[in-house]
Amino acid sequence: MIGIKNIGIYLPSERLSAEQIAEQSGLPLWVVTEKLGIRQKPVPGSDDHPTQMAVWAAQEALNKAKLKADDIDVVISMTEEYKEYPVWTAGIKLAYDLGANNAYAYDIGQKCGTGVLALKQAKDLLKADDSVTTVLVAGGYRNGDLIDFKDPNVRFMYNLGSGGAAALVTRDASHELLASHIITDGSFSQDVLVPVGGTKEPLNPDNLSQFRLQVRDPAGMKERLEQHSLDNFLQVVKAAVQKSGFTLADIAYLAMLHVKPSAHHYLLDKLGLSEEQSIYLADYGHLGQIDQLLSLKLASEQGRLKENDLVVLVAAGVGYVWNALCLRWGKDDL
Repeated sequence: MIGIKNIGIYLPSERLSAEQIAEQSGLPLWVVTEKLGIRQKPVPGSDDHPTQMAVWAAQEALNKAKLKADDIDVVISMTEEYKEYPVWTAGIKLAYDLGANNAYAYDIGQKCGTGVLALKQAKDLLKADDSVTTVLVAGGYRNGDLIDFKDPNVRFMYNLGSGGAAALVTRDASHELLASHIITDGSFSQDVLVPVGGTKEPLNPDNLSQFRLQVRDPAGMKERLEQHSLDNFLQVVKAAVQKSGFTLADIAYLAMLHVKPSAHHYLLDKLGLSEEQSIYLADYGHLGQIDQLLSLKLASEQGRLKENDLVVLVAAGVGYVWNALCLRWGKDDL
């Protein structure tokens, strides 16, 4: 049974509080906590680099699964583009630092949808290649570095934090990976980006201050995206569930990325789910592609899942992409 054997999560110890975000941004505290849905979020220490955080998470996953690094056949790095070095394959360094000497490694990128995409790819690899028995999906995230709290246009990204996550996908897993569904819409591909540092506008001494995430047309993006995004979230969940042979009534838990509270509640309501059937990540913010694995870990620790429960992992990434992947919960904790 192809699925997740175990996961590992690494979170930096330092936190940025809602009060600090309010102070730095000039927003009222109630807006940060109630509108943006942030109580606190992890921020990186001096050693918390993306690939290193992925290594620490992967070591935890290996230890919990009682596997050795040499057991890994493929390493899929879901580390963000913003990492230790530009023009650099993070997965190769990740495999080397782990001691995964028998594995080949590569990076994939789909912004905050990368974690769900990587799990789908890991399952597809195991189905397609009989020689592959163990795939490590791992990555780190700290795009919070690229947010300027003085820029109100990126307010919806004030929740960006930092952390690492890893999942071991094997043929003898307890938690079976089922079907998935993905939607992309390139009409949003240039709405959110770092405008300098690429081939169109190389870095120079005069534009260094522009090396941060920016929104080119915030009013237009909001008008075009908001309801469209909610509809696409619902569409990918419904399609993934149907492809897996279930109905929406069968969903036991939604492992959802951190979005504003109103969107979170709207999606639960439209899917017929209660507040107890998902965990709102107010104490973590948005950790990019890590949110879904973090949500699974929290749900497991809190005893919210039982054997054979249908779990749906839901993600979205700027560009824009919406992902959903179904999982049949097994008998083991994560």
